[in-house]
Amino acid sequence: MATRDIYETGFDEDVRTESSANQCPECDGRVTTNAVETVCEDCGLVIDEQRIDHGPEWRAYDDEERERTGAPLTAARHDRGLSTEIGRGTDAKGNEISGQKRRRLARMRREQTRGRWRSKAERNLAHGLGEVRRLASALDLSDSVRDQACQLFRSAQNEDLLGGRSIEAIAAASVYGACRCNGRSQLLDDIVAVATVGESRVTNAYKTLNKELGLPAKPVRPTMYIPRLASDLDCSERIRRRARVLAEAAEEAGVTTGVHPAGFAAACLYTAGQEQGRWVTQCAVAESGNVTPTTVRAHYETLKEQVA
Repeated sequence: MATRDIYETGFDEDVRTESSANQCPECDGRVTTNAVETVCEDCGLVIDEQRIDHGPEWRAYDDEERERTGAPLTAARHDRGLSTEIGRGTDAKGNEISGQKRRRLARMRREQTRGRWRSKAERNLAHGLGEVRRLASALDLSDSVRDQACQLFRSAQNEDLLGGRSIEAIAAASVYGACRCNGRSQLLDDIVAVATVGESRVTNAYKTLNKELGLPAKPVRPTMYIPRLASDLDCSERIRRRARVLAEAAEEAGVTTGVHPAGFAAACLYTAGQEQGRWVTQCAVAESGNVTPTTVRAHYETLKEQVA
């Protein structure tokens, strides 16, 4: 009766014997590999350890459902979302836990908070990314724009652009830069309204990011602000289309160079409203574009000359 070697293994260990072609480089002994390391049975030499599992991170019990082992990586957190979150008050099933366990969790949470950041730079990164997430939530930005803003803030820190500047200003400038790079009609005043710093500091921070990082910011055109301002003024679809036609014709003629795009878009809506017989005051459209009525009046005269 042939004999076989029997290996006793635990629930998390899968030992198998390699072929005779794999021999120990030291004593030419027999080599075995388990789930952790590759060792020689004769001399005990560890040849390889911590093998990488190249399989999927999910388990599929059928062809339709997949169970993943955790949340995906995200650029919105300083540790890419890999940190531990310790709950409060209830267990995983929602049941109340005892007072002794709550005190134990409080001590664990305190120690976890103390060891969460390995350096001051990592603490600043966590604070800055938290500010970016707050601004993105207040402005109702998409997750993709939020992640781009977080990555922009991370790049600014890697390039040592935070020195002598406020973290809140760089965070607000990162949000504005991400909006500009995606062609969103987001006014700087909207970001300043929810930020904790003034407009001048945000403007200077954005200029620094644009210069040092070379942002692929798209030029802002008046046509980008037409839908937003028309929605604020509750204009009809006919007025909106006419205002867009006026804005596109002005852009092709080159009369929008160097002007405030939101102010010119407001003037286009005012002109279209006058043509359609709707009484929209210059003060109302100026307020929606965050410009003065004088700016709207000047652009209105330009549009009248162009239409004529």
